[in-house]
Amino acid sequence: MSDVDRAKRFYESLGWRLDADFAAGDSWRVVQMTPPGSPCSIHFGKGVDQGSAGLSQEPVSRGVRHRSGTPRELISRGADVSEAFHFTGFGGARVPGPDPER
Repeated sequence: MSDVDRAKRFYESLGWRLDADFAAGDSWRVVQMTPPGSPCSIHFGKGVDQGSAGLSQEPVSRGVRHRSGTPRELISRGADVSEAFHFTGFGGARVPGPDPER
Protein backbone atom coordinates (compact mmCIF):
# COMPACT_ATOMS: atom_id res chain seq x y z
CA MET A 1 0.00 0.00 0.00
CA SER A 2 1.29 3.48 -0.84
CA ASP A 3 1.21 6.67 1.22
CA VAL A 4 -1.24 8.04 -1.36
CA ASP A 5 -3.64 5.16 -0.74
CA ARG A 6 -3.30 5.61 3.02
CA ALA A 7 -4.00 9.36 2.77
CA LYS A 8 -6.96 8.73 0.48
CA ARG A 9 -8.48 6.26 2.96
CA PHE A 10 -7.90 8.71 5.82
CA TYR A 11 -9.78 11.55 4.09
CA GLU A 12 -12.54 9.16 3.02
CA SER A 13 -12.89 8.16 6.70
CA LEU A 14 -13.48 11.86 7.47
CA GLY A 15 -16.37 11.84 5.01
CA TRP A 16 -14.54 13.75 2.26
CA ARG A 17 -15.67 13.25 -1.35
CA LEU A 18 -13.26 11.75 -3.87
CA ASP A 19 -13.28 14.04 -6.94
CA ALA A 20 -10.42 12.56 -8.96
CA ASP A 21 -7.73 9.90 -8.81
CA PHE A 22 -5.42 9.99 -11.84
CA ALA A 23 -2.24 8.00 -12.37
CA ALA A 24 0.38 7.86 -15.12
CA GLY A 25 2.48 4.78 -14.56
CA ASP A 26 4.13 4.13 -11.19
CA SER A 27 5.81 7.53 -10.84
CA TRP A 28 2.89 9.98 -10.97
CA ARG A 29 -0.51 10.07 -9.28
CA VAL A 30 -2.76 12.88 -8.12
CA VAL A 31 -5.86 12.66 -5.94
CA GLN A 32 -8.38 15.47 -5.38
CA MET A 33 -10.74 15.36 -2.40
CA THR A 34 -13.30 17.81 -1.02
CA PRO A 35 -14.62 18.14 2.55
CA PRO A 36 -18.40 17.93 2.96
CA GLY A 37 -20.08 21.24 2.15
CA SER A 38 -16.82 22.94 1.18
CA PRO A 39 -16.10 24.84 -2.04
CA CYS A 40 -12.37 24.05 -1.57
CA SER A 41 -10.52 20.85 -2.43
CA ILE A 42 -7.09 19.46 -1.64
CA HIS A 43 -4.68 17.70 -3.97
CA PHE A 44 -2.05 15.19 -2.95
CA GLY A 45 -0.18 12.45 -4.68
CA LYS A 46 3.08 11.06 -5.93
CA GLY A 47 5.42 12.94 -8.23
CA VAL A 48 3.27 16.09 -8.20
CA ASP A 49 5.95 18.31 -6.64
CA GLN A 50 9.37 18.34 -8.27
CA GLY A 51 10.88 19.54 -4.99
CA SER A 52 10.02 16.41 -3.02
CA ALA A 53 9.26 12.80 -3.79
CA GLY A 54 6.18 11.03 -2.53
CA LEU A 55 3.25 12.35 -0.60
CA SER A 56 3.42 15.92 0.61
CA GLN A 57 3.33 16.23 4.40
CA GLU A 58 2.13 19.84 4.46
CA PRO A 59 -0.69 20.59 6.89
CA VAL A 60 -4.19 20.90 5.52
CA SER A 61 -6.31 23.92 6.40
CA ARG A 62 -10.06 23.91 6.17
CA GLY A 63 -12.20 26.98 6.30
CA VAL A 64 -15.75 26.61 7.54
CA ARG A 65 -18.65 29.03 7.62
CA HIS A 66 -20.30 27.49 10.66
CA ARG A 67 -18.16 25.54 13.14
CA SER A 68 -20.98 23.97 15.12
CA GLY A 69 -20.08 20.30 15.53
CA THR A 70 -17.28 20.39 12.94
CA PRO A 71 -14.27 19.96 15.29
CA ARG A 72 -15.96 17.19 17.31
CA GLU A 73 -16.86 15.27 14.16
CA LEU A 74 -13.36 15.55 12.68
CA ILE A 75 -11.69 14.58 15.98
CA SER A 76 -14.02 11.57 16.31
CA ARG A 77 -12.78 10.42 12.90
CA GLY A 78 -9.10 10.75 13.82
CA ALA A 79 -8.20 14.23 12.54
CA ASP A 80 -5.86 16.54 14.47
CA VAL A 81 -7.89 19.75 14.77
CA SER A 82 -6.47 23.07 15.95
CA GLU A 83 -8.29 25.87 17.71
CA ALA A 84 -9.89 28.47 15.42
CA PHE A 85 -7.58 31.17 14.02
CA HIS A 86 -7.55 33.77 11.26
CA PHE A 87 -5.00 35.90 9.43
CA THR A 88 -4.71 39.70 9.61
CA GLY A 89 -4.72 39.82 5.81
CA PHE A 90 -3.23 38.07 2.81
CA GLY A 91 0.22 37.01 3.98
CA GLY A 92 -0.49 38.56 7.38
CA ALA A 93 0.05 37.26 10.88
CA ARG A 94 -1.91 34.34 12.31
CA VAL A 95 -4.23 35.48 15.13
CA PRO A 96 -6.08 33.19 17.58
CA GLY A 97 -9.88 32.99 17.31
CA PRO A 98 -12.32 33.49 14.47
CA ASP A 99 -12.13 36.58 12.24
CA PRO A 100 -14.19 39.30 13.98
CA GLU A 101 -15.76 40.16 10.61
CA ARG A 102 -16.52 36.46 10.02
